[in-house]
Amino acid sequence: MQGVIEKKTEKGFGFIKNDEHEKGIFFHATSLVDVEFDDLKEGDQVEFDLEETPRGLNASNVTRL
Repeated sequence: MQGVIEKKTEKGFGFIKNDEHEKGIFFHATSLVDVEFDDLKEGDQVEFDLEETPRGLNASNVTRL
């Protein structure tokens, strides 16, 4: 699945915007592959796997395109 980094926080997490989902998809710095959290910028295009958790949708295996 693909999307765009919509928001990043200073606490090591953020949200990905995707055309298929209204709400931003949560991601954590530990879910990034081959990119450091500090190197990722809002607006960057990413590819990720989607996981459904009790708290909502989470992105995993996030890579920058």
